[in-house]
Amino acid sequence: MRDRLKVVMLIFVMSFSAAVSASGTAPDFELDGLKGKVKLSEYKGNVVYLDFWASWCGPCRKSFPWMNDLQARFKDQGLRIVAVNLDSKRADADDFITQMAPRFDIAFDPPGNVAGRYDLQGMPSAFLIDRKGQLHSVHLGFRGKDIDLLEHEIETLLNNDKIKN
Repeated sequence: MRDRLKVVMLIFVMSFSAAVSASGTAPDFELDGLKGKVKLSEYKGNVVYLDFWASWCGPCRKSFPWMNDLQARFKDQGLRIVAVNLDSKRADADDFITQMAPRFDIAFDPPGNVAGRYDLQGMPSAFLIDRKGQLHSVHLGFRGKDIDLLEHEIETLLNNDKIKN
């Protein structure tokens, strides 16, 4: 319960930070990940589904199987999913990861610094970033009824001409 309160307070504080423009460049970051450093700018040339999650978040638990499926279906077309964990205790995140077996990149932001740069409003939150590193859209929460819209947006971005790196 104490960790939930900390995250809720963190989200409340972050809501007063600078908002991310839906037409601007996605803020770059470098975080520790499961397999080394995760740096957003290294994904340029791909469409990125940037997801913020925590182990206690019920909708996050529902989104992970869908993100696994999404990554498998669209990886060859240039989709990369990056899921940023905000748990204050790494053990909580590790337990969740063991249960959900993600097949996409995981990064850790326990102090919420990156979440603050994205003006996170709730969890889960996802930011869809185009191949040029521009923020395309923001999605708050995860509901089954939104999957078709999300997949349509992702497919549209994937079908746009690839940029030369």
